[in-house]
Amino acid sequence: MELLQKINSKNAKIGIMGLGYVGLPLVIEFCKAGFTVTGFDIDDKKVELLKKGKSYIRHIDISRLTDNASRFSPTSDFSKLADMDCIIICVPTPLNKNREPDMTYVFSTTETVARNLRKGQLIVLESTTYPGTTDEDMREILEKTGLKAGEDFYLAYSPEREDPGNKSYSTSKIPKVIGGYTERCCKVAKAIYDCVVFKTVLVSSTKVAEATKLLENIYRAVNIALVNELKLLFDRMGIDIWEVIEASRTKPFGFQAFYPGPGLGGHCIPIDPFYLTWKAREYDFRTRFIELAGEINTNMPYYVVQNVELILNKFKKALNGSKILVLGTAYKMDVDDQRESPSLKIIQLLKDYSAEVIYNDPHVPVCRGHRHYPDIDMSSIALTEEILKNADITLLLTDHSAYDYSFIEKHAQCIVDTRNAFERNGIKSPKIFKA
Repeated sequence: MELLQKINSKNAKIGIMGLGYVGLPLVIEFCKAGFTVTGFDIDDKKVELLKKGKSYIRHIDISRLTDNASRFSPTSDFSKLADMDCIIICVPTPLNKNREPDMTYVFSTTETVARNLRKGQLIVLESTTYPGTTDEDMREILEKTGLKAGEDFYLAYSPEREDPGNKSYSTSKIPKVIGGYTERCCKVAKAIYDCVVFKTVLVSSTKVAEATKLLENIYRAVNIALVNELKLLFDRMGIDIWEVIEASRTKPFGFQAFYPGPGLGGHCIPIDPFYLTWKAREYDFRTRFIELAGEINTNMPYYVVQNVELILNKFKKALNGSKILVLGTAYKMDVDDQRESPSLKIIQLLKDYSAEVIYNDPHVPVCRGHRHYPDIDMSSIALTEEILKNADITLLLTDHSAYDYSFIEKHAQCIVDTRNAFERNGIKSPKIFKA
């Protein structure tokens, strides 16, 4: 098989479509492994930054490409796809305004690939999606060229498992699940990923691989919803959910700790479960656990704002006109990733109630350009003694390691902590409220 020979000799040309949180780490790994890589993206600004050796994602160290700069070519010229031997698609799969799958990026990208498809190529989708996307929807688009999957070209699905900011598990250290349209497709996909990850896990079909990623994220979404619901109950009962979780963690079997928060963020957990919910309708099946978990997690930002309002009331203040200092707009600690961040929803709700909102995030200097929150256009302000003292409430939404929690506690009038960050840092104070 000619393509396998090219892969084994590192002569296969790799094309990565989508140079974001998933695509860029793959570029780095394939270049490091000795392959020639072309990165494709519709955003010319990203392409130009990468040509200059600059990264637009804080936690991705583009300097790792320095020694392999001659092997990497970023471009927005998609006609070069015809020269690629292996094409890996890493584009967004968001939800539309009705919380249904928005497959625009995947299908338009597949159509672009189809216009440049030739015999012997490997096409792999990594974007999280519903079962059937690869071997039904994508295959239909690609086979309109007259070429047949499994015969003329290879088709596979291998779900991304990126965890932005996780220093313990980089791309190469995370097992890679692979499902092929045929056994030959799976064999070729395994060969290319064996070059960059320490372990590949083969499954019987693309649908199984697609379902694997959904299960991983649904598992987390449902368990986070469980602790979020228990938090709501325990708050009424005067019980600290954080203390309960820490005590439960001492059991050496049968328990995995999940933690409550102001809502779900990131590109995966708030979105992916609804891909299966949508697909399940095709089979006259209702995914009740998923839908209930989504309802609970989606309501957490409202709960936080309600708590802010109640706490202000204790000090005889109204939310309308109050100065709220938000700490953290990234969806999780120590990254600059704002995708689906609950902070954005909370900021919008506070603004809707006519609160005066400012924010600080050491990883996010500017907060704007979010399609669901077009009215949010803010810049991070310096976290000074004066700023803390002038805020009616300092609202911690993202527990970045860079924060000096002692300094914040010393100078803030009132703190609402949604992450238990202050107590984790050994700080207890009557001015700190958990929410």
